[in-house]
Amino acid sequence: MHDHIAEAVKKPDLISLRPDLVCLRFETMKIYSALGAVRHLLDSGAVKPGDTLIDSSSGIYAQALALACHRYGMKCHIVGSTTVDRTMRVQLEILGATLEQVKPSQNLRLDQELRVRRIAEILEANPTYHWMRQYHDDIHYYGYRDVAETIDAEVPAGPLALVGGVGSGASTGAIAGYLREAGRDVSLVGVQPFGSVTFGSEQVSDPDMIIAGIGSAIEFKNVRHDAYDRIHWVNFDSALSGAVSLLRNSGIFAGLSTGAAYLSTLWEQRRDGSRTYVFIAADTGHRYVDSAYAKHADAQDIDTLKPHEITSLDELRHPWSTTSWRDLS
Repeated sequence: MHDHIAEAVKKPDLISLRPDLVCLRFETMKIYSALGAVRHLLDSGAVKPGDTLIDSSSGIYAQALALACHRYGMKCHIVGSTTVDRTMRVQLEILGATLEQVKPSQNLRLDQELRVRRIAEILEANPTYHWMRQYHDDIHYYGYRDVAETIDAEVPAGPLALVGGVGSGASTGAIAGYLREAGRDVSLVGVQPFGSVTFGSEQVSDPDMIIAGIGSAIEFKNVRHDAYDRIHWVNFDSALSGAVSLLRNSGIFAGLSTGAAYLSTLWEQRRDGSRTYVFIAADTGHRYVDSAYAKHADAQDIDTLKPHEITSLDELRHPWSTTSWRDLS
């Protein structure tokens, strides 16, 4: 029996689509990150119950941090982007978190810069607030040790490939790191949208990009680039096609980052069938119904899609590019 809803919601489901293909499905993955970080801060004495924790979020982390604060008796303030929808706003309000949203921006870079700038203003006026720095602080890695232990225990012994979105880096990077510490042979495949600076695609824009949480328009300091073996850049149309195909074939209703990860996983499996592939479904598809799933009639047959294999970032192009990151870097 769980002591708090956050402990129940964080638990992932491992779903076997084939003997060599597994979906690691979360209701909302970042609860692991937020709970682990807040526990560490309390245990180390960096914060105490009743303190206010503050951070920037496009939505998923906002809910996670609000639940972690509710779990541990903390106050929570979120500086959110316009992607924080009404459903999320109402939940945050009832949980006791405060939310302020920056004005709508024409691009992701400006949105993230405005949020970080606003946090600096708030911290100057409220120096006792603790900035969680989800984009930069490695404390967000700690909570994922349990996830790695679950994979290690439930996925049969042998080489693994972990595929998932790269946002702050504290999910795919952390899980792979803990699995490697446990002695597993793990190939780590990161998924990015075009326009993200984290793996150098900022010069290739995607005006339809709404894959919240896996792209970065500013430097994210807790991404360990050398942990990744391969990178896929996937645009909106291809991610939608992957998400629709996953729902149609498996019944798994997940976000666009999952669609991109599923598409990338199937391609990687064609390249190297010697591993068991585990791809991450970081959240459900509910907030993408109007913006993406409603366009399911436009989804392409993913068997007809093929990435452009690149040897230089100058070769990046739509709709889908991929490379061996270790060779590129």
